[in-house]
Amino acid sequence: MNFVIISHVLHKSCNDSLYAYAPYVQEMNLWLKHVDCVTVVAPLTKENEMSAIEMPYEHKHINTHAIPSIQFTSIVTSITSLFKLPIILYAIFKACKKGDHIHLRCPGNIGLLGCLVQICFPKKSKTAKYAGNWDPKSKQPWSYRFQKWLLNNVFLTKNMKVLVYGRWNGTSKNIVPFFTASYLESEKMEVPIKYLDGKINVLFVGTLSIGKQPLLTVQAVKKLLDLEYKVHLDIYGEGQQRQSIEDYISENNLSSHITLHGNKDKATLKKAYLNAHFLIFMSRSEGWPKAIAEAMFWKCLPISTKVSCVPEMLDYGNRGSIVSPNIESIIKEFECYFNNREVYTDKVEKAYLWSRRYTLDKFEAEIPKLLKSS
Repeated sequence: MNFVIISHVLHKSCNDSLYAYAPYVQEMNLWLKHVDCVTVVAPLTKENEMSAIEMPYEHKHINTHAIPSIQFTSIVTSITSLFKLPIILYAIFKACKKGDHIHLRCPGNIGLLGCLVQICFPKKSKTAKYAGNWDPKSKQPWSYRFQKWLLNNVFLTKNMKVLVYGRWNGTSKNIVPFFTASYLESEKMEVPIKYLDGKINVLFVGTLSIGKQPLLTVQAVKKLLDLEYKVHLDIYGEGQQRQSIEDYISENNLSSHITLHGNKDKATLKKAYLNAHFLIFMSRSEGWPKAIAEAMFWKCLPISTKVSCVPEMLDYGNRGSIVSPNIESIIKEFECYFNNREVYTDKVEKAYLWSRRYTLDKFEAEIPKLLKSS
């Protein structure tokens, strides 16, 4: 089987290997165990220095069809991208024509083009991974809404299984509720009970972007410190908000209470989760929030906004907390746990048991079914 991947993820080539964002590649490598040949249609950068959050594809037969990146964030980039569209569409069409199975990574500009091209191949086996928020009530860019409509449309999109996070009303037979995993069964280990005594360790894990609202997490921790709670915040990730966070830490003399670690590998994050009591997750838009699932796996209790499938993951508050994205709501939730420590222990245990149902082994076991049934 020639498995064609159409993705917007930026790739790098180094030492005869193809690299990309590690969580994405880790998942794709599970798919690739079940195919004979792989064709990757994606943007390819000339950079060859690898970061801590990149890893290589694992397959002996990988063909790369490099396409230009496109974006529509300004007039100049939009005009430039329009000229690139014919080149990208032709590359996608050519790869799909030769492929036996078409796999789309959505949402994204390249995924949108893939959604259009796949209409030309109604008899070919297809899957799509919609990694964004499938909630039909959420506010999203028109391109995301169009992709969702197209993937959900059984007249235009035939012979496809679309993997989405959560269960939603109004979906067609194309749509399959699914999950993402980070750990193998073999990585499971007993995690000791965490008590809310002494210093309380809090985590932020994710891109330091406006959408993830890391500064809100920092401000909430400052408020806890002002209330004389012994807390320490560890921040893992990089992004445009880093400078604002550094400035806030400096202005408020928080350097001994808040640590910026930058991007770190999976093993380092695992240690951080094991050491932490809480994860604060105030994101405005998500698909399957990997940080929440990982935190639960290591008895680190999430305090999150009501976004995407988070309410379902947290069993509507029984496996964590769902709060409004403001300091007052976050502080109130912390104080509830500090005053009712048995509630904290109970929720941690429920989250721990639920999250351990979703491993990479289970994910891999589902892949052959998807390849056959689509």
